[in-house]
Amino acid sequence: MKKLNGSEIVIECLKEQGVDTVFGYPGGSILNIYDALYKHQDEITHILTSHEQGAAHAADGYARATGRVGVCLATSGPGATNLVTGIATAYMDSIPIVAITCNVGVNLLGKDSFQEIDILGVTMPITKYNFIVKDVTKLAGVIRRAFRIARSGRPGPVLVDITKDVTSAECEYERQEPEEVKPQSDTITEEDLETALTMIRESKKPFIFVGGGAVSANASEELRAFAHKIQAPVTDSLMGKGAFDGTDELYTGMIGMHGTKTSNFGVAECDLLIVVGARFSDRVVGDSSRFARKAKILQLDVDPAEINKNIRTNASVIGDVKVILRRLNARLDPMNHDEWIAHIERMKDMYPLRYNKEVLTGPYVIEKIYEITEGDAIITTDVGQHQMWAAQYYKFKKPRTFLSSGGLGTMGYGLGACIGAKMGCRDKTVINIAGDGCFRMNMNEVATATRYNIPIIQIVLNNHVLGMVRQWQTLFYGKRYSQTVLDDQVDFVKVAEGLGAKAFRVTKKEEFEPAFREALKLNIPVVIDCQIGSDDKVFPMVPAGKPNEDAFDEIDLRIEAR
Repeated sequence: MKKLNGSEIVIECLKEQGVDTVFGYPGGSILNIYDALYKHQDEITHILTSHEQGAAHAADGYARATGRVGVCLATSGPGATNLVTGIATAYMDSIPIVAITCNVGVNLLGKDSFQEIDILGVTMPITKYNFIVKDVTKLAGVIRRAFRIARSGRPGPVLVDITKDVTSAECEYERQEPEEVKPQSDTITEEDLETALTMIRESKKPFIFVGGGAVSANASEELRAFAHKIQAPVTDSLMGKGAFDGTDELYTGMIGMHGTKTSNFGVAECDLLIVVGARFSDRVVGDSSRFARKAKILQLDVDPAEINKNIRTNASVIGDVKVILRRLNARLDPMNHDEWIAHIERMKDMYPLRYNKEVLTGPYVIEKIYEITEGDAIITTDVGQHQMWAAQYYKFKKPRTFLSSGGLGTMGYGLGACIGAKMGCRDKTVINIAGDGCFRMNMNEVATATRYNIPIIQIVLNNHVLGMVRQWQTLFYGKRYSQTVLDDQVDFVKVAEGLGAKAFRVTKKEEFEPAFREALKLNIPVVIDCQIGSDDKVFPMVPAGKPNEDAFDEIDLRIEAR
C-alpha cells in the first residue's frame, strides 16, 4: 500500500480499468489531474479535442466501436457544461462512458465561485449515476464503482465530479483488479421462457425486431441462430444496425419513419413480433395505437422499465438478451415458415429502395463507399438525411460498425465519434458521413484529427440546406423554407485545408470514386465535399404520428398528384 494524491489515484484507477485512451480539455480545476497524466503519457494516450463536446462524442464513439468504457475529462464550469450534450447523447443510446470533471475546492462550493457549476444537478437526468467526491479516501472506490455502473445491466454514462482540493490531498492507495461484470441472468424466469417458447411455436408469421440492446449484449451470433431456427424475417432500428447481418436473406431493412416498406408492411401483417433489445421509439412505431395491430408482442430486454412503457406487450423476458436467446435456441426445434418468407420476398421485390442514378446523390455516395470498402468499414454519421441514407444503403454486416446518435439526434456528433472510433480500432477504416449543416457544428475537430494525424475520412454530403428540415418544409409546410438555406460563402475545402487536412471537392458521380480511393491510400485526415441537390429526399417516409402502413415514396407522391 502506498500514499498517493487524488490526481495520481485517478490515473491509477484508469489504468486498473484498462483505459488506454482518454479525450479531454484542461482547465484550472483539473490541472492537477493533467499534471499526473503528463507523468503517465506512455501508458494512457490523451487526445486534446477542439471542444469539450468533441471529447464527449469521442469517448462515446470509442465505446460504441470497442464495447469498452469511453472516458472524457473536463474542467469545472463551462468545461463541464460543454460535455452535457455528449453525455445526453450517450444516455439516450445506452452507451457506457465515464465523464470525469473537477470542481472548485470544497470551501468554495455554493458561493458562485469562478467557474463553479453544480454539474451533478445539471447531469442528474442524463446520467445513469453521478457522483461528487469531496473526500480523497473515497475517490478510488467511487471511480471503480462508476466504471462498474457504466458497464452493468443496461449500459450508460456516469459522471464523477471531483473537488480540486481532493485532487491534491493524499491518502493510501492499493491497486485492485476490476470487478467482473456478468450478464444479467437472475431475472430470467422459467415461466417467462416457457411463455415465450409457446408464443414462438404457435406463430405462423413471426417477425423479429432488433434494437441497440442486441449490440450492447454482443448477441449477434445467438440472434442469427435464432432467426434461422424459427425462420423469421428480421428488421432493425437505427441503433440495432449490424446486430443482424444486413446481407442475410432474412433481413428486410430498417423499420420506422424511414424504414423500408417491406419492414413496415411486414410488421403490420405479422402475428408475432419478437422484440430484441429495442425500446419502441416514436420514430419506430409511428402511431402507437396502430403499431403491429395483428401481432402478439414478445419483448426481450435487460431493462424492466422498458416493458409496457411505449407499447403494450403480451409477454416479456427480462435479462441479458444474449443469455435469453441462447436459452431459447437450446429449446427450440427448427421451424418452417416458407409461405410467410415467400410473401416477404415478394414485398422486397415490389418495394426496393430507389434513387436517381443519373446524378451525384447521397445514396450513390453511400453505395460506392460500401462497394469500395467491401462493407468492412466503421461508419459514423451526424444526424439528418445523410444519416438515413447511410442506414438504408450501407449493408452493415457486423455490430459496432454503425455509430450514430439515435435517441437524442445530435447534430455535430459524428466527427468526434469518428476520431474516438479510430483511436479504439486503429486497424479499421473509419468514415464520418455528415451533411453540411452538421459539419458546420463540429468541423473544428478536423484540427484534432490533423494534430495527431488520425487517418479518418470525412464525407460531407453538401446540399447547401438543412436537408431533413427542408424535406419536412417541402412536404408538410408549403415549401416555406424558414432558416434552412445555407447557400453562403463557406468553402469546406479551404476550411479543411486550413485546419491541416487534405480535401477534395466532388461535383459529379464519376469524380467520387477516385477521390475516395485516394483518401484511403493517403492514410491521413481527408475531407471530401460532395455537392448534391438541395431537394434530394429520403424515401420511404412515414409522416410523424401516422401508422407505419402509411409509408410513402416519390412514386406514391406522383400518383397522388395526378
